[in-house]
Amino acid sequence: MATVLDLVQGQRGSIREFSQHVLPIKLLELGCLPGNVVELVQIAPLKDPIYININGNHIAIRRSLAVQIELDILEETQTL
Repeated sequence: MATVLDLVQGQRGSIREFSQHVLPIKLLELGCLPGNVVELVQIAPLKDPIYININGNHIAIRRSLAVQIELDILEETQTL
């Protein structure tokens, strides 16, 4: 199963489910719900946190939380 950590910059995925069933309420309020689309915006220089876009909200989350969000990847990134 793919997770948010499996995305590369600019890639998007649809949230399928959560592996731990316990996410911070703030993420749920910002739209981190099954069926919503997540896009990986940027990864911090030391690889943590990562920046994602959900419903127009740019959110920074830790890698330990990102691995709990399971996705169906929507599109492949284009190679140059």
